[in-house]
Amino acid sequence: MVSEPAVVAEPGGFAWRPDRAAMGATNVGRFMATHGVGDFDELLARSVQDPSWFWDAVVRFLAIPFAQPYERVLDTSRGIPWATWFVGGRLNLAQVCLDRWAAESPDRPAVIWEGEGGELRTLDYSALRAEVDALARLLGDRGVAQGDRVGVFLPMVPETVATVLAVAKLGAVFLPLFSGFGAEAVATRLQDAEAVALVTADGFTRRGRTVAMLPLARQALAQVPSVRTVVVVPRLGDRPPRGSGSGTAAELAWPAPDAVPYASLPVDSEHTLFIAYTSGTTGRPKGSVHVHGGWTVKVAEEVAFQFDCRPDDTLFWVTDIGWIMGPWEITGTLANGATLLLYDGAPDHPGPDRLWSLVERHRVSVLGISPTLVRSLLPHGEEAVRGHDLSSLRVLGSTGEPWNEAPWRWYHEVVGRRRCPVINISGGTEVGACFLSPHPVQALKPMSLGGPALGMAIDVYDERGRPVRGEVGELVCAQPWPGMTRGLYRAPERYLETYWSRWPDVWVHGDWASVDDDGQWFLHGRSDDTIKLAGKRLGPAEVESALVSHPGVVEAAAVGVPDEVKGEALWVFVVPDPSVVADDALREELADLVAARLGKAFRPSAVRFVTALPKTRNAKVLRRAVRAVVVGGDPGDLSALEDPATIAAIRAAG
Repeated sequence: MVSEPAVVAEPGGFAWRPDRAAMGATNVGRFMATHGVGDFDELLARSVQDPSWFWDAVVRFLAIPFAQPYERVLDTSRGIPWATWFVGGRLNLAQVCLDRWAAESPDRPAVIWEGEGGELRTLDYSALRAEVDALARLLGDRGVAQGDRVGVFLPMVPETVATVLAVAKLGAVFLPLFSGFGAEAVATRLQDAEAVALVTADGFTRRGRTVAMLPLARQALAQVPSVRTVVVVPRLGDRPPRGSGSGTAAELAWPAPDAVPYASLPVDSEHTLFIAYTSGTTGRPKGSVHVHGGWTVKVAEEVAFQFDCRPDDTLFWVTDIGWIMGPWEITGTLANGATLLLYDGAPDHPGPDRLWSLVERHRVSVLGISPTLVRSLLPHGEEAVRGHDLSSLRVLGSTGEPWNEAPWRWYHEVVGRRRCPVINISGGTEVGACFLSPHPVQALKPMSLGGPALGMAIDVYDERGRPVRGEVGELVCAQPWPGMTRGLYRAPERYLETYWSRWPDVWVHGDWASVDDDGQWFLHGRSDDTIKLAGKRLGPAEVESALVSHPGVVEAAAVGVPDEVKGEALWVFVVPDPSVVADDALREELADLVAARLGKAFRPSAVRFVTALPKTRNAKVLRRAVRAVVVGGDPGDLSALEDPATIAAIRAAG
């Protein structure tokens, strides 16, 4: 385990405190008042000690409609890893997120979309329902039935939301696929799930360039004979004639909105809603199985309580349908009857202020972006932000990577004007929710994740499985939660081995975490990214934080490579600011900086300059790929890589 004092250094005092007068008006404040809970710590303790009470109370407070009431909240008779929730109940995601609002408030905006070229569309709940029902009817007429798998290979457009809800209406299973995948990655996932249908688009634009999707989809489908139906969204104007296509799959145009309602099929709470594939370290992706009951209730609660989302809010998270935050933002926003903003272009195109102009133009109140995106926007300066009216913002969100303090403060102080809490969340595709999250009734330190999310028995263990404070250990969860994956698709043993095998009935997530003396929780990177130097262990986030504190560094990645003397040597890859000279003097300066911050034992053996780091579209740095390139190994599954040229840049780094 990591134990160096530099890793757990105090990040500083509290940077944000809630307005006590406004706490009672928040969703979580009203929930506490409803149940006579005195403060948040009391609520957290009660939610963990009595999860059945808490999750039943959440369902009632958020008025989540079950077509058939559940008989029992939680059943662990098959063991903790196979816990089931809302036993005997029946519901449907589409009823929760769409049908009830289309009936109660049909004119309220459900989805606002802006394209990279400035195109605008707004669908109220009535119009969204008409789009959803038309696709549900089309798919149903094509034989798509309960339990069938349907691929969703789309950019972030209104039809993406409609597809998710239409597939759910039928009781079928959607497969969210990253819009930047190549044909092989799409085919692999469709094959694994034995999909019967695919909804895709003719293409989209990225940085002013056209990205064709339909040709890639056709290439993938040549390897997937189980797919019989392809529905094409004319994002670029290409509408295939009805019934066209080659082979066994018919290509159909996106249907016209349907004025005749199509009823949502009530399904068992444990009925599969979607399978989310994650990129593994090998070529075999993991399919995380999520269900109607647990996923819907948990995510609705998170967006309501952690982000204080209400019906008059507009939520915008920079993500893709292929990342867990895509289904998360659709479910959480619409389950709370709010408005979802979508944008399917680059956040800094055509200028560095595009993101902030979106916030201003659409009066976004809840904004979510990654720390890496913030770091990439920092070099453009404050002017790009301050030139826009961001007074609509109430809550800032982030996820994806550990923060460094300077970018966090920039996000909090420049973007949020110190008014907005930074709700820095951490969970994952398999978690289907958040392990850690602040709430808007808690004081926050820079980079903090607040603490355990409500109803989540989260802890930090040392290498012997004992809870620790004041030092870094493994992030774990000791109880089931509604949003947890119901195993890995067709791989139950892999599921148990990956998450439950280290300690009995304890989920080991693979993140380094710590809790300071004030009870604030922090992440320190992936435990499987740990670097071992002369018997000492170090998380890459601490090295990278030291490097990006230098004004001449935009981004950095730290990896361990084999060394005959030390066991591993520390290599760092740095993206220098264009204004600095990337020479040997800068290398020495950066190496000295790391040594000064973390200790001489952690001075990098190599400092390499690159123009960009290998990252996924949702801005996670692929350190395993960096390390593999350095040592000449297999970088594993690179299907989620945003720019393949960055791998070549690592090879050529000087």
